[in-house]
Amino acid sequence: MTEFSGSAQTWSLVAFSSVVALTLLLCVLTGPDRDDLAEFYTGYRSLSPLRNGLAIAGDYISAATVLTIGGVIALCGYDGVVLALSTLLSLLLLMFLLAEPLHHTGRFTMGDALGRRMPSRAVRLTACTVTVLSLVPMMVVQLAGVGQLLAFVLGFSDSTMKTACVVGAGTLMISYAALGGMKGTALIQILKTVMLLGSGLVVAVLLLYTFGWDVRAMFDRAAGRSGAGQHFLRYGLQFAGGPHPGLDMVSTQFAIVLGGACLPHVTMRMYTAGSARQVRRAMSWAVSSVALFVLIVTVVGIGAAALVGRQGITAADPRGNTAYLLGSRAAFGTDLSRTESLVFTTVTTAVFLTLLASVASMTLACANSLAHDVVAARRGGLRPLRETTVARVCALVVGAPVVLLATLAQHRSLQPLATLSFCLGASAIAPALVYSLFWRRFTRTGLLCTLVGGSLGVLVLMSGTNLVSGSPTAMFPEADFRWFPFTTTALVSVPLGFAAGWLGTVLGGRRTAERARGRYEALEHLILAGPPRHGGA
Repeated sequence: MTEFSGSAQTWSLVAFSSVVALTLLLCVLTGPDRDDLAEFYTGYRSLSPLRNGLAIAGDYISAATVLTIGGVIALCGYDGVVLALSTLLSLLLLMFLLAEPLHHTGRFTMGDALGRRMPSRAVRLTACTVTVLSLVPMMVVQLAGVGQLLAFVLGFSDSTMKTACVVGAGTLMISYAALGGMKGTALIQILKTVMLLGSGLVVAVLLLYTFGWDVRAMFDRAAGRSGAGQHFLRYGLQFAGGPHPGLDMVSTQFAIVLGGACLPHVTMRMYTAGSARQVRRAMSWAVSSVALFVLIVTVVGIGAAALVGRQGITAADPRGNTAYLLGSRAAFGTDLSRTESLVFTTVTTAVFLTLLASVASMTLACANSLAHDVVAARRGGLRPLRETTVARVCALVVGAPVVLLATLAQHRSLQPLATLSFCLGASAIAPALVYSLFWRRFTRTGLLCTLVGGSLGVLVLMSGTNLVSGSPTAMFPEADFRWFPFTTTALVSVPLGFAAGWLGTVLGGRRTAERARGRYEALEHLILAGPPRHGGA
């Protein structure tokens, strides 16, 4: 593992502590009133388009994006750049297809958006189950990464210290969600996004300056030190060892594009805008921010490959998850001045805040769904004070098991869990939203079949991938029970999710489908154009 100087470690420790204190203070100061339900769930829809856009970008630029995609770029070159662009394409899909209909139909949770057309306790319970199932694996990944990050930056290797860091970060994420609500977590995401983009832009400029602003020279140097030669600059290196590398890559892109656009902690941001116009403006800011980050992570990842080399990257982490930090460190050379130490500390602090902010947003999405779709719906609605209290308790109910799982999983490969979240979003939630928002004859049975069938398909298929067993970097490297030929399930599970919804609707009969069509036509104007304006022409 690459060691950082004592000065950099000291700066990082001070910065981490300061960020923790600042973000907790923000949550306390901006937290909702105890009896204000709308403020807890949506922040009164008072965020400006710029702030909302930066918060949406913050949800997209998760630790998985920064560390995992940065590592794939550094180790696999072209394939990693394609995956980074897939993240941007996912946001564009959300912007042009789903953002405004979700804003028009949703209130607080994904259960609201689905239940607007098909009011049913079964729909809300299933939506809540899929919400938790899709976000908990990603939360475990992000939280377990806190211990690895602090160990890497601060230079300790004791497993007890790593576990303590995970528990401490878990306590913070529960506090962020419970105290700050939507507005508090949004402010943390905004702070994270600004720090990450600002520090990353400085690092990218320094790396380009190192190579005399010659991008081709940087890519050629990276290819030369990648161990793969010119294959580093071509499609297919990431899955070259598999039986179907091309299809494997397509499957991964499916998962990122569809799953990233539909994960519940992202879609809930659509409910925080005050109007359709504000949604469009917020998404424009989000797309611009993510596009800038794609450029930054590409330059830093390629810079890490060029200056550190494959051996140095894999020595720190076999999967390359520290490549972004190594590339940032390499941009300043071996001896850091005080200014350079400060900039590098900003980079590490931004990554640390990325981990905390992402987990806090996911915790809030799960807590909101449990409180609103399960507890409040079962009792026919709760008083605002009671429901807000329940939502805060649910943050603890969700967070405590996640902390435990993160401490148990931190020494294993976490890629299967991240992949599971994206595949569930792509295979269960995406078909459910598309059908519910745009198919007139879609029925409640079809919706339940989509959510359940897509989820079960992912869980069954994922167990047979080489991410779970049969490879040195699998979650269970000592076992081999592979039977599925692809690394991700999306190529099969996404069509399965859509087919399950279609089949459930067809088997429900013509009469049921006609009733569903009538309900859709009654809501069609709301879904596509929003509520009618008052006082206008």
